[in-house]
Amino acid sequence: MIDSLLLAATRIATFEHQRSLTNASGFFFERDKRLFLVTSRHVLMDKPSKHFPNRIEIELHTDPENLAESTGFSIPLYGDGTSVWRQGQDKSGDIDVAVIEIERAALPPRTAYRAFTPAHLPGRLEPVEVGSSLLVVGFPLGFHDTLHHMPVVRQAVLASSFGLRFKGEGYFLTDARTHRGTSGAPVVTRASSADAGIAAATSRQPPLFSTVIDAHASATAIVSSQVG
Repeated sequence: MIDSLLLAATRIATFEHQRSLTNASGFFFERDKRLFLVTSRHVLMDKPSKHFPNRIEIELHTDPENLAESTGFSIPLYGDGTSVWRQGQDKSGDIDVAVIEIERAALPPRTAYRAFTPAHLPGRLEPVEVGSSLLVVGFPLGFHDTLHHMPVVRQAVLASSFGLRFKGEGYFLTDARTHRGTSGAPVVTRASSADAGIAAATSRQPPLFSTVIDAHASATAIVSSQVG
């Protein structure tokens, strides 16, 4: 049985037209019957490094019964000169998170994935304590299961107060060994209750949307997932 957490993350490649630029990570999030891809904002645009892609490609599983089958799915980042992705913000300003809506109708008919929902976000009465064990689910240096197109999982711990801007900036800290390509990966805690499981989603369901969630310093968000 495949851990649903692995199907919630996807590999991202950035392009300027046909020129390959960088590799990164992202994850699926759904709200109000709308589907989004979440990643780091600097994956989609980063002025300091002069990184300005105009499209991305994500890798999708196209056969739920054979995970070796996959395809690249291209998503334009701009339309009519305007960005189609949304900059993440908290009450104090911009954070290094961005979301872009995915049109379900454009996905391959048998696309297999899982998506986080608002139910997987930590509530105000569910504190995430300093030192808590975390998982980072992504594609460090592009490394992954190239046969089944699956991410790898790294261990981390929460190293600063979650929900408090570190040095007044839009992030908190984790202590983890990560590499380029991990930007945009979901950072998760393991929940013990069954109702915290990642909701299954397929392209045969009606179309889906989300708001930006709390951000991790390396462009990731903290959410809860079900114990497998």
